[in-house]
Amino acid sequence: MRSIWKGHIQFSLVTIPVRIYNAIDTGQSISFNLLTKDGHNPVGYEKKDKVTGKVLRGEDITKGYEYEPGQFVIIEQEDLDKVKLKSTKVIEIEGFVQSEEVHPTLFESPYFIGPDGDVAAKTYGLLCNTLKESGKMGIGKVVLRDRETPILISPHERGMLMYRLRYPSEVKSINEVPSLLEVKADKEQLKLAKMLVDSMSVKFSQLEMKDHYYDALKAIIDAKIAGKEVVSVTVEEPKVIDIMTALKKSIEQAKQKPMEKAKGSSEKEDNATLKVSRRKAS
Repeated sequence: MRSIWKGHIQFSLVTIPVRIYNAIDTGQSISFNLLTKDGHNPVGYEKKDKVTGKVLRGEDITKGYEYEPGQFVIIEQEDLDKVKLKSTKVIEIEGFVQSEEVHPTLFESPYFIGPDGDVAAKTYGLLCNTLKESGKMGIGKVVLRDRETPILISPHERGMLMYRLRYPSEVKSINEVPSLLEVKADKEQLKLAKMLVDSMSVKFSQLEMKDHYYDALKAIIDAKIAGKEVVSVTVEEPKVIDIMTALKKSIEQAKQKPMEKAKGSSEKEDNATLKVSRRKAS
């Protein structure tokens, strides 16, 4: 795995040389090129003046901030240089917090953190174990691409993860969402809903977290390359039924599933026993 950043984690007088690695496999996505319908020629990206239609060069373009509709203030490169932050190559930890204090909406991109060499591995391991034992996460800042970015560091298996964070001011309030009503739940409905949740409770590792859209799209692409017929699958919209009927039927289905699994496993055992008996007989 190739690192994308090299620097230090620093808190108080402790400094740990580290490297940052992408935690996301960007290869698990499919991108398309724009082509002309006639001839299937690649379509290039042209920067054009929206008013005159003139094709522009890089030196013909500047940056502007629209402070009122149709009114722009021009920002030159020297203006941007004045607010550039010096890249210190240091992840500065400003404090340690409980994990539940950081709201999920603040989490952005995850990265792996690794020690930069064997000498740093011991201090790196000490911080990792300290975070595990304390249940805390480190909050700090780092300069990435000339911009100061808030980050969070947490233990993960044998190492540590770094998350880029959003600033709280960037996240909208859920109270802006329409139709959020103060609804007092019916006791019987609430009881059945809790029963359904309990019956469907599993470990996260047991769930199939798979990108079915990627698989289906890849299958279409492979079929087209091979000149095969593309088969489409349409999914029907679920029918909306009253909540009590839906809850009761759902609980009944949940009760039947363990029985079906047990039945399936017993049938496999019977088949396996039959095969062994046949081998012995022969």
